[in-house]
Amino acid sequence: MDLDTARPLFVPEPGWLNTASYGLPPAPAWEALQSALDEWRHGRVSWEGWGESTHRARAAFARLVGVEVSDVSAGAQVSQLVGQLAASIPDGATVLAPAEEFTSNLFPWLAQQHRGVTVRTVPARDLAAAVDGATDVVAFSLVQSATGEVADADEVTAAARAAGAITVVDATQACGWLPVDAAAFDAVVVGTYKWLLSPRGSAFLVTRPELRARIVPSQAGWWAGDDPHDSYYGPPLRLAADARRLDLSPAWFSWVGTAPALELVADVGVDAIHAWDLALADRFRAGLGLPPGDSAIVSVDVPGAADRLAAAGIRAAVRDGRLRASFHLYTTTDDVDRAVAALTA
Repeated sequence: MDLDTARPLFVPEPGWLNTASYGLPPAPAWEALQSALDEWRHGRVSWEGWGESTHRARAAFARLVGVEVSDVSAGAQVSQLVGQLAASIPDGATVLAPAEEFTSNLFPWLAQQHRGVTVRTVPARDLAAAVDGATDVVAFSLVQSATGEVADADEVTAAARAAGAITVVDATQACGWLPVDAAAFDAVVVGTYKWLLSPRGSAFLVTRPELRARIVPSQAGWWAGDDPHDSYYGPPLRLAADARRLDLSPAWFSWVGTAPALELVADVGVDAIHAWDLALADRFRAGLGLPPGDSAIVSVDVPGAADRLAAAGIRAAVRDGRLRASFHLYTTTDDVDRAVAALTA
């Protein structure tokens, strides 16, 4: 499927420039969810078909980020998945993170302070230089939520490796428009409801096997079992040997919508989406007299921006006191031009 075929599968109201808050579903995702809800309402089927959507989604996600399916865990939210990592680091460990990091990849580490874990923060641009021999974990977003700043992941990862620290990357604001090689990091966590166009309530964690062996599966239930259908009752503990041991039992309907959404993104290809999104973002930047950038998220300081856009029927966001506009595969050049006209009038 190419971009021209995929774009008509979306029906946004004109002026949606807020994918960084939530993405819009393609028709296959919307229709699958409506069908499942109708089945649920009338009790027509058992739940196993809905549960199978988790496996489809996992496979599509693994394809998107270049890893084996066996390295992908399924959960509900970024903080829930990061929490398992944070609870498993040694007492007294030191975590380094950007000061402006979205709190889903910050609060779980801070919550471990009662056992001597130290969280040190610096500006995102200084992260690599701040890694030292005392650093055990470097936790950062591949793309910052508030500003759209794209991390120099190679530089940060090289510094972490040299120090013997693990890297825990939140790719929620990247995966779906920016090519992501999850194998480059020790752990990658992604919420799917933004650039991956899925219902809220599905998320993924990619871990290297050597790191995974150190993670306590503290939220394990029947779905994390070696055979989930043979894990309903009683001891002993019998978890999956691969990343499924860290799975959370799926919220069925979130995954019913997630599977076809991820399959569409994988079929279109992130490279094509990346080119489209950046062209729109740069059109917006140019209209405001700004140079080209490297992100599908644009943060600008324009007086009265929120009111101006609202009056023109444009939906964007304000983060950290600045306008945040975000551009994805269903965004049109008309959406961009209307936003520019509203901001420059």
